[in-house]
Amino acid sequence: MSTEESIADLEIRIARLDDLVDVLNTTVYQQQKKIAELETLCTALARRLKELRDTAPEAAPANEPPPHY
Repeated sequence: MSTEESIADLEIRIARLDDLVDVLNTTVYQQQKKIAELETLCTALARRLKELRDTAPEAAPANEPPPHY
């Protein structure tokens, strides 16, 4: 393989790697946006669950026998 062929091969590899980096950057950006959305949703659900627990009537303890015993 001549020097010119080696340089051309390296240039092709660099171009492909550059494209791959762009694709990976886009993927990471989209995943980060989705993670942020899911964190927001999880926080809202946790807050809602706490509100429901705070306003729900007290239930009988799980280990207490039913009243007919």
